[in-house]
Amino acid sequence: MPPESQYWFRAKKYGWGWGLPLKWQGWVVLAGFFVLLAVGNVWLLSSTKSPALFLGYVLVLTTTLVGICYAKGEPPKWRWGR
Repeated sequence: MPPESQYWFRAKKYGWGWGLPLKWQGWVVLAGFFVLLAVGNVWLLSSTKSPALFLGYVLVLTTTLVGICYAKGEPPKWRWGR
């Protein structure tokens, strides 16, 4: 039996980057990203009405998500399918 993959995110079949999570830890990270995005949407846009502040918040969240995917996912490279 082959050893179980330790990656949280699988590589995309086509293109560069990562697809859906492989492990529960990846699903928690992805769910946390969307929850924090929704909370920021309600909190920042309703209280400050500042789209620039919200854009900065989204940039920080997205950079963090990509960093986690890079650290815990399959190595990224351009893929053309099988």
